[in-house]
Amino acid sequence: MNFNQTEKMHKKIIKELTEVVGKRNIVTSSWRKKVYSKGWRYGSGDAIAVIKPENLIEFWEILNLCVRSNLIIIMQAANTGLTGGSTPNGNNYDRPVLIINTMRINQIQLINSGKQIIGFAGSTLIGLEESLLPYNREPHSVIGSSCIGASIVGGVCNNSGGALVQRGPAYTELSLFAKISSDGKLSLVNELGIDLGTSPIEILNNLQNGKYSDDQIKFPDNLCSDNEYHERVRDVDASSPARFNSDNRRLYGASGCAGKIAVFAVRLDTYPIPKRKKVFYLGSNNEKSFGEIRRHILLKFKNLPISGEYLHGDCYDITKQYCKDTFLLIDKMGSNFIPKLFKLKRKVDLITEKILFFPINFSDRIMQFFSKFLPSHLPVRMENFRNKYEHHWIIEMADEGIEEANSFFNEFFKERDGDFFECTIEESKKALLHRFVAGGAIGRLHAVKSKDFGEMMSMDIALPRNEKNWFEKLPPDIDKLIEVKLYYGHLFCHVLHQNYILKKGVDSELLKSKILKFYDKKGAEYPAEHNVGHEYSAKPTLRKFYENLDPVNVFNPGIGRTSKFKYWK
Repeated sequence: MNFNQTEKMHKKIIKELTEVVGKRNIVTSSWRKKVYSKGWRYGSGDAIAVIKPENLIEFWEILNLCVRSNLIIIMQAANTGLTGGSTPNGNNYDRPVLIINTMRINQIQLINSGKQIIGFAGSTLIGLEESLLPYNREPHSVIGSSCIGASIVGGVCNNSGGALVQRGPAYTELSLFAKISSDGKLSLVNELGIDLGTSPIEILNNLQNGKYSDDQIKFPDNLCSDNEYHERVRDVDASSPARFNSDNRRLYGASGCAGKIAVFAVRLDTYPIPKRKKVFYLGSNNEKSFGEIRRHILLKFKNLPISGEYLHGDCYDITKQYCKDTFLLIDKMGSNFIPKLFKLKRKVDLITEKILFFPINFSDRIMQFFSKFLPSHLPVRMENFRNKYEHHWIIEMADEGIEEANSFFNEFFKERDGDFFECTIEESKKALLHRFVAGGAIGRLHAVKSKDFGEMMSMDIALPRNEKNWFEKLPPDIDKLIEVKLYYGHLFCHVLHQNYILKKGVDSELLKSKILKFYDKKGAEYPAEHNVGHEYSAKPTLRKFYENLDPVNVFNPGIGRTSKFKYWK
């Protein structure tokens, strides 16, 4: 097909898509598409258009058009992923690419007195938190990515979450999705456990409008959360990680699908909000002390912690300096403001990169400049601990677990290196917030000092549950190639985030290969809680799961560094 024929075909497809959603909800100009076609941290590529359906019926009609027109479909919600899993990656696809952004389909339905929810394709964790407040309940994930507007369905599809010790990664076996069979036919699969009718239009219309009664809601044995995770994380002598992306026990339908099907809705459990919460702030100069604490709590405590967030001293310092503005914006304006800020930030960068006299990463540079004039934002007791200790651990307990933890810490630190304090409400809020804005520290530092450094690289590592040497100590031949190392993570489940800025001239792909081999010898898995995206190779178990979901390879081809071609050729 020559250029003129291709252009004519694209125009015809765009015209048909526009008739479904209207001109305002289809994006075709190059610079406007970049907000959607470029990953938050990794990956980018072209697409003939970005389309934003308003409801489930429009979503279904778009999918049918795509199948008839032989298009590649890339499903996208908030585009907050770190590995490029919700954008095109390069321009070497064998068919035209269409991005379907689902954020307008943001409805949330509560069932069984709020004990479960139906989250539509673009519904967000922030929206879910607000919906559940009157029921005194909370969603699976309440921290971390919720701050930047992450979607409920995106979390399920990408094995996200797990910071909450009692709950594990987002998981469900009840969902509503569309898939394409090996003969190229599109079908709607209703596994929501709700009797919504027979034809696709009937099913989607009934769900969209809540036209179902309590009698039509079934409660099968299928899970709406990982109800075994609390037992799994306690098994501290196991030689496998507690959670990781390609864990076959938690790949099912929408769960872990990485966009290889089109997910319309998921059904998930919710959780009662504890009556009391208390945050303990721990410091030590010996990582083995934290290893002892982890083992004792998971083995001996009657009550598991809510969370346990680790932050290394260097990461503490860089986050304090380079994420102050983000911290204060969330602290003063709430997490609802952050998705709007990130959207504006992306647009500013896309505009300024076209103007020669503007520096790259302009938004980061200007925000960093003004942050110098902002007031000090961290509590005095945290700052005092930073002056004393290299390793920091923020442990949150609930109800009876508060007294259990307080008693143990008092005894433990009588004879071991380190100390702890019980946080006030204000200190609790700021300690947890400081940890969760740490994810952006490496990006901001690299953005404003890119001329001084080589490439940036991030690792998402799940260590075996029985690993005693959890703090990274790289071999000298690897260590000498890295300029900056920032460490943070979820210590109870042994999921650590290792962020690096390399020295100039270092080949990042070659170095990454060496680091991953180092972790292979430890029995680690990766990625732990992020999608493989286009940054990691899908392991055989995961690849087979993708191929079974999408035998024609229409949805998100190339994910996990697999084939981008039709029928996986």
